Amino acid sequence: KKALAEKKALAEKKALAEKKALAEKKALAEKKVQAEKKAIAERQVISVKQLDPQQKRDSRTELLTVSVSLDTGKIVGIVAIGILASAFLVSAMVFIAG
Repeated sequence: KKALAEKKALAEKKALAEKKALAEKKALAEKKVQAEKKAIAERQVISVKQLDPQQKRDSRTELLTVSVSLDTGKIVGIVAIGILASAFLVSAMVFIAG
């Protein structure tokens, strides 16, 4: 009888140990899943935060390209007028001197 009682006690202890081990494994698995979900959520938040400054930069550069193209147009116009004026003045000097 004592041997049977000891065997039952050992079997119960093993069963309890196995249940505890399974519970710990499940808890660890759940923690890993939760950690992965948190990491994914943080990545998404970071990517959204990074997109906003990039969009702002893109919109700023678009505005700058428009203003630069207008400024270069003005500069080209002024240079063309200067070249025409200098050509006219040179031809007038040649006409007067000749």
